[in-house]
Amino acid sequence: MAISVDHVSKLYGTQRALDEVSFTVSSGEIVGFIGPNGAGKSTLMKIICGLMSPTSGEVTVDGTGVTLNSTEIRQHLGYLPENNPLYTDLYVQEFLHYVAGLYHMGKQSSARVKEVIGLTGLGPEMHKKIGVLSKGYKQRVGLAQAIIHNPEILILDEPTTGLDPNQIVEIRNLISDLGREKTVILCTHIMQEVEAICQRVIIINKGQVVANDLTGSISLEKGISSHTVIVEFSQDIEPDMLLEIPGTGGIRKLKTGTCLIETSGEADIREELFKFAVKNSLVILSLHKKDRKLEDVFRELTS
Repeated sequence: MAISVDHVSKLYGTQRALDEVSFTVSSGEIVGFIGPNGAGKSTLMKIICGLMSPTSGEVTVDGTGVTLNSTEIRQHLGYLPENNPLYTDLYVQEFLHYVAGLYHMGKQSSARVKEVIGLTGLGPEMHKKIGVLSKGYKQRVGLAQAIIHNPEILILDEPTTGLDPNQIVEIRNLISDLGREKTVILCTHIMQEVEAICQRVIIINKGQVVANDLTGSISLEKGISSHTVIVEFSQDIEPDMLLEIPGTGGIRKLKTGTCLIETSGEADIREELFKFAVKNSLVILSLHKKDRKLEDVFRELTS
């Protein structure tokens, strides 16, 4: 099922949490949704889930408006909120049977609860009360309740919070597997998670979308250099001298004789750097090309 967010704004009094946000998520796509704290991520997730109404604009799921049809839409949607509210006095298996009952799963509920417990690795803890579980296992319970009714859409807000490195890999693999059949919006602060799982990334800052493109292409879409070059000369030079090299963007002096050069787009300036050194009778002691990561792009767009 596809999601369309069309010029959605949300005001809390005079504070504008979301400002004319628009994007689409295609059926079967895993999209990373990232932004600094207070950017409006969780607010938008709640609006998509029908838990909150926008001040203006509209969210549709397969052409059906969420605001006026929220009960119908929720049948097709699984949501793991950031704070992961759970009934801590219930046992894990008991809680999942309860959630299955809310979705009127009937005779299918027992088999589905067993399946979901296996998928989320809750087997060893299934007979314990939720209140005594570690934070990591509570996250697993939250993910299990989000997928219990086998929804076509998953909205996951910080799903790996509190997990150890091994658990994070397991949950990432599960989300990737689920994404083969479902539409997934993954809201997270972990850039490596987006790079590992998501086909596309949307960056939001101060309530506005500042980037929306394929995960590996987002720096190019925003005109940000895709890599940097660190060069060390045998003697000190003025950084501005390097501006004559074609494809050079910003330049920052790191220490005596060493500069970090941001390139323009996909330009590889290393050959031109050698020509520059020969022309100016300089000796290059080291030259290192560093590809930009999503974290670098995120900082530049949100700082």
